[in-house]
Amino acid sequence: MKKKENRVSIRHVAKLAGVSVSTVSRVLNHPESVSDELREKVIRVIEECRYRPNQIARSLRTGLTKVVGFVIPDITNPAFLLMVKGAEDYLKKKGYSFIVCGTDHSAKEESRILRALMAQNVEGIIITCSGGQRSELANLLRHLGLKTVFMDRRYERIDAPYVGVDNAGGVEKMADYLIETGHRSFAYLCGERTTSSARERLQGFINSMQKNGVTNYEILYGQFTFESGYELVRKFKKIPEAVMGGNDLVALGAIVALSELGYRVPDEVSVVGFDDMFYSKYSKPSLTTVRQPIYKMGFEAGKVLWKLLSGGRMQQKEVILPTEIVLRETVRQR
Repeated sequence: MKKKENRVSIRHVAKLAGVSVSTVSRVLNHPESVSDELREKVIRVIEECRYRPNQIARSLRTGLTKVVGFVIPDITNPAFLLMVKGAEDYLKKKGYSFIVCGTDHSAKEESRILRALMAQNVEGIIITCSGGQRSELANLLRHLGLKTVFMDRRYERIDAPYVGVDNAGGVEKMADYLIETGHRSFAYLCGERTTSSARERLQGFINSMQKNGVTNYEILYGQFTFESGYELVRKFKKIPEAVMGGNDLVALGAIVALSELGYRVPDEVSVVGFDDMFYSKYSKPSLTTVRQPIYKMGFEAGKVLWKLLSGGRMQQKEVILPTEIVLRETVRQR
């Protein structure tokens, strides 16, 4: 007969560490409330004893799982993963773990995932999804009663905190720069029409065109993907002097398509993006882009969610982070 496993108890851990049971409990549930020295001491004993707290029993007793959900539209997009990393780095210090889910830009999948996360008893969610004004999502979140923070994309009909960046201002500054460097014809490759960040970036482009009296431009709608940038370039009515991608992936796809069509970047066509992902610095030529603080966006979203989970009130519902232009090799003075 198999020998019954001798599980280590929280009392045993407390005795070996020379602390109270309540101190061990605080290290497990609220690590920020314990000094670094004491926390490390208790964790060392926990690891040596291979103590495994019974999460199910603890959640039944306290009603808390110490798990939050993170919903993103594309798990292959490094920008979204960097946001997850930022939120994780903040919340793990508070003792939380993540369940990360991708919706593949599907509103239907988004709703299914939210219900699945609720079934897992997550305490709250950070969500970056399809955006727009979908009443289905608003009704679902009200019904579920989850603590929710929206990040990167707004949801106009939902009264919940939002963490994002100055999308319109960043694109407007970049378009102004291109005009200042002599560019007179443009193409803007936009993301999904329903996505708030795509609409805001497009508005920044339009603001610059109107402000500077530029009428020679074309707007094409697609997705925030490399493939979309590649395909949209092949739909141009006329090759412009400057191509603005709604994000870096779109811009890099556009560069490949332009090259295949026989156009040199930046000698004949300038190309810019939005994000400043790590690979944009190493592309050939390196990409001029609008830098948004992607990691910080996630970190701030984690901070906001933690405040909600702790019963705090939000004095301001929006956290808007600044953007900046990063000049590299894909723009040439005309």
